[in-house]
Amino acid sequence: MQRIVLQRIVPVAVVDDPEDAVPLAEALVAGGLSLIEVTLRTPVAVECIARIRQALPTMLVGAGTVLDAHQVQPALDAGAQFGVAPGLNETVVLKARDLGLPFVPGVMTPSEVERALGFGCKLLKFFPAEAAGGVPMLRALAGPYLHTGVKFVPLGGIGPANAADYLKLPLVAAVGGTWLVERRLVAERDWARITALTREAVALVAKTAL
Repeated sequence: MQRIVLQRIVPVAVVDDPEDAVPLAEALVAGGLSLIEVTLRTPVAVECIARIRQALPTMLVGAGTVLDAHQVQPALDAGAQFGVAPGLNETVVLKARDLGLPFVPGVMTPSEVERALGFGCKLLKFFPAEAAGGVPMLRALAGPYLHTGVKFVPLGGIGPANAADYLKLPLVAAVGGTWLVERRLVAERDWARITALTREAVALVAKTAL
């Protein structure tokens, strides 16, 4: 999880062809990021995770959109090093904890934050970020929860135009970046564009840290 905090951008990808998995990961590495979240929205997602882990063992690879407890073991077997969900499914959280898979559940309300903290989850996905109140909402959550050590990874409606606003918040560990790895770009195998977008995102993070 510390590597997520250090890199501060989590590329969230939907991959339809397993042959695209490794080139996609290599495009991200070329742009300066060594992590990726592969969402379990396609039948080949688990295979994609396995391929990336085998080809690029130093890359941090997570499984996203984990909606069912039965998805945890296959993701772990494929080599996933963390899991992410859009919501707080307690059965999934407990399964991940039992299997030793670091997990980032999704939250949107104070009650969900407290439920997640009750399960020992300190890194939480704030989703859908913009629709749920965006930066003002996270500033409001900082009052009662910042002292707990909780951190958020906002996702949903975030791109180059507003990512810096989120990254400046003490409560934000990183932002989820679907714009880096748009499904269309992956399908078109536009690795050069993905690398360029990644470089821009990395530069944005560096500038925000100054």
